[in-house]
Amino acid sequence: MNLLRNATLLLLPLALSACMIPTGPVEVTRFNRVAEGIVYGSGSFDVAPVGGDSLTLSPYLAAVQREMERAGYAKALDGSDVIAEVSVQRAQFSGNDRNPVSVGVGGSTGSYGSGVGVGVGLNLNALGDQRGIETSLNVRILRTADKLVIWEGRAVQRGALNSPSAQPGIASSKLAEALFRDFPGKNGETVTVP
Repeated sequence: MNLLRNATLLLLPLALSACMIPTGPVEVTRFNRVAEGIVYGSGSFDVAPVGGDSLTLSPYLAAVQREMERAGYAKALDGSDVIAEVSVQRAQFSGNDRNPVSVGVGGSTGSYGSGVGVGVGLNLNALGDQRGIETSLNVRILRTADKLVIWEGRAVQRGALNSPSAQPGIASSKLAEALFRDFPGKNGETVTVP
């Protein structure tokens, strides 16, 4: 846990600066058990990395911890009521997946005659190299007593390779903040957070 605490202190300036750096929108999908009477935002919690080492995931773990505390949970000192499992996927994509040329055909008839038109569109952005990175933050909250998943969410953001959203310290704060906005959220709803 000292490693996580030290990483949190080192990443704090990045997290604070992320509030001032514009990044692209985040697509968020969440599932909860509100209809089953599960109460959110109370009790103690711990954060655990899934599918990666804690050093690589440290900015994301720290961001999720911060958002869990904002949602009303208290960091566990000895044992926890819930565990937030955190995983992150980062994948490169290319914007050249679409054809830069499109052709449209249209026609009309009416009292003044008829006509057929052909339009050609050229997407100049598709001609350049539009490579980027897609980052996905996934969080599952499990009740410790019976390992029941009581909440699950995913936040996805795309950005250029050299954009602020491609930097883990900035992306982690933006993704976690978007994921936990209006926690626990509407069950099964996908929203876009600017």
